[in-house]
Amino acid sequence: MWAFVKKEFFHIFRDYRSMVILFGMPVVMVLLFGFAITNDINNARIGILDHSKDVVTREIIQKLLSSGYFKLEAYLESNEEIKRLFEQGRVKEVVVFEPDFARKMEERSGASVQVILDASEPNTANMLSSYTAGIINTYTLRHMKQQMKIPVSIQVESRMMYNPEVKSVYMFVPGVITILLMLVSAMMTSISITREKEQGTMEALLVSPLRPVQIILGKVVPYVLLSFINLIVILLLARYVFLMPVQGSLPLLLGESLLFIMMSLALGILISTVSKTQQQAMLLSMFALMLPTILLSGFIFPVENMPLILQWISHLMPSKWFIVIVKSIMLKGTGLAYFWKETLIILVMTLFFVGLSVKKFKIRLG
Repeated sequence: MWAFVKKEFFHIFRDYRSMVILFGMPVVMVLLFGFAITNDINNARIGILDHSKDVVTREIIQKLLSSGYFKLEAYLESNEEIKRLFEQGRVKEVVVFEPDFARKMEERSGASVQVILDASEPNTANMLSSYTAGIINTYTLRHMKQQMKIPVSIQVESRMMYNPEVKSVYMFVPGVITILLMLVSAMMTSISITREKEQGTMEALLVSPLRPVQIILGKVVPYVLLSFINLIVILLLARYVFLMPVQGSLPLLLGESLLFIMMSLALGILISTVSKTQQQAMLLSMFALMLPTILLSGFIFPVENMPLILQWISHLMPSKWFIVIVKSIMLKGTGLAYFWKETLIILVMTLFFVGLSVKKFKIRLG
């Protein structure tokens, strides 16, 4: 019995891939869940439009920025700049002070502040609105107390852009599209190719007159079609069941999705080249793709709230850039001019993974 137990231990330790999954996954999951899952707001990028430019508005702006919750991205000069700032995705919130703010604050009617938010992420928008209103009202009470006057609250009016009703489905649909396209394309492709290796049919393909590129294309074409059908089904459900509009160009959305599908397929092929069994391919796909897509892409939890090292890692996640593209097209109605950088990043990743996958196949052929 002891000899059998020793043999089993040797068998486990000999497979370094299983060891990485066995001991590495719990550590990484604890770290990711501990740091990435947070509802705190830190350094949210905001814009300021101050029509008054008096002592009171400057003090309120200073209070907002010194709280640690907000980071000044732009100081605006006119209302026309607000829409462009949101379309570019540079800010989550714009705070607008009305003219003669200090004088109106002293009057019985009080002064007004307008808070305009990007509600494509409803939870973040609601939290930013609450934080802003809380800081402004706290300042008002202290200001009036110092002046020995009856407290007069400042009216904080919130306006949600791109999602006026603050529906959570507007946040989940882009994320679900990303997760499904990534998993169906990458995981199913990696499992399919690994199955060929397990059954020995891949060796027959490798010694055939087919080139590695032809083998790869033959494996991925069915999954391109299946993933595209999945995308159409999701968009139809979002439109006719959840009444979520597509504000931008539908052909552009389909084209960007096709690019992301190709990138995911190339990533799946790369995973299959380092996996010996279907189980390894599935675990590696779930561990390397699904968890980072959910936690580090900004799908549920804002990337800006995470530690700096996780923000750097998130830049390596293709899903992060694709979610930005989907939200820009579906919710903001913007064109390629506003997310060409994200598109270029996904294109470069696609070419990199395709090249690396072909190289791996060539090595096996040699």
